[in-house]
Amino acid sequence: MNSTITRRGALGAAAAALAAPAVRAQGAPSAVRIGYAISKTGPNAGGAAITTIPNYEMWVKEVNAAGGLRLGQARVPIQVTEYDDRSVSEDTVRAAERLVNQDRVDFVLPPWGTALNLAVAPILNRAGYPHLASTAVTDRAPELGRRWTNSFWMLGTGSGAGAGLVEVLAPLKQQGRIGDTVALVSVADGFGIELANGMRPAFQRAGFRLTYDRSYPVGTQDMAPILAEAARGNPEVFVACSYPPDTLAITEQARVSGFNPKVFYTGVGTAFPLYKQRFGAATEGVMGVGGVDASSQRFQDYLRRHVASAGREPDRWASAITFASLEMLQQAIERVGRIDRAAVIRELQTGSFDTVIGPVKLQNNLLTDLWQVGQWQGGEFYGLMPLNKQGAKPAILPKPAWPAA
Repeated sequence: MNSTITRRGALGAAAAALAAPAVRAQGAPSAVRIGYAISKTGPNAGGAAITTIPNYEMWVKEVNAAGGLRLGQARVPIQVTEYDDRSVSEDTVRAAERLVNQDRVDFVLPPWGTALNLAVAPILNRAGYPHLASTAVTDRAPELGRRWTNSFWMLGTGSGAGAGLVEVLAPLKQQGRIGDTVALVSVADGFGIELANGMRPAFQRAGFRLTYDRSYPVGTQDMAPILAEAARGNPEVFVACSYPPDTLAITEQARVSGFNPKVFYTGVGTAFPLYKQRFGAATEGVMGVGGVDASSQRFQDYLRRHVASAGREPDRWASAITFASLEMLQQAIERVGRIDRAAVIRELQTGSFDTVIGPVKLQNNLLTDLWQVGQWQGGEFYGLMPLNKQGAKPAILPKPAWPAA
């Protein structure tokens, strides 16, 4: 584990002293200590650098610029302790234990990704820390929310994502606009396993046939052989439950080889601004998990602030949910008015929150009102499903042909 510690809170507090001087109350702490372990290196680094780190840094910056978190009559700046977990579960666990037992931070923010959130969940539960898992997709979420009542699962389940995609595609199959053949590939890690396990039964229940079903190891760089095998079955639907590097490689290899099924769906990374920058007009019609209501003023304001803070756009899936989870944590802390983790957990369980994704009230520790399927249309990754959700767009099918490179 990289033991380098950074404390950005001190600099933020100095800036806040000029803009909005903190009001000190007797007995108030000098800082609210917040820690996290995040993937700055390793295969998860790309996802963490786009979805998680910019939101953590923006939130701390904005809170400290306003004078800090309000605890009773005081405004108290945030002080940050962070570690690089190197995308390794064991390092994430060691870092979480150090944050809790040695650094004794007041609150711990979650790592990036399903596997690492599952790894730290028992530690945060035993120590009584709220755990807002904003980048974890697991069918165990309802069970974990009951077992670990401090944990909150913000990104849905693999079954939900699979059911959402099938709900988009099944009517199109019935109308004869697409056939019933599906090729499925998945990364052999937490997210890929969970999403693929949710996809298979959803497709089968809707009368689709899997012509290809293969997993591949984390870190696989050459996706051409897998795509060639998948293409042999001439599938109407191609689904990749992939991580960001795989998503980019799969899309590039599909373009090069001319593999262009009517439905082309890839996993984490499809909603990233990097995907649009890399592929430009070739993104048109590509589907993936997530989406946004681009017409929402809340989202547009968040987009503007994110660009001003990080110098780049957020992704169109978990970025806004991650920031919303931080707003929820802030509002819960400020309602409690003191560093009382048990009370903050109770507030998260029962409270309603005003966030960049709109009003949020968790159901049994789960966020249930979220986009399951999105699609690139005209340079924006719009939400398609749920169909009745504000801002939902109809799907473009079949996917247009790949433009000439």
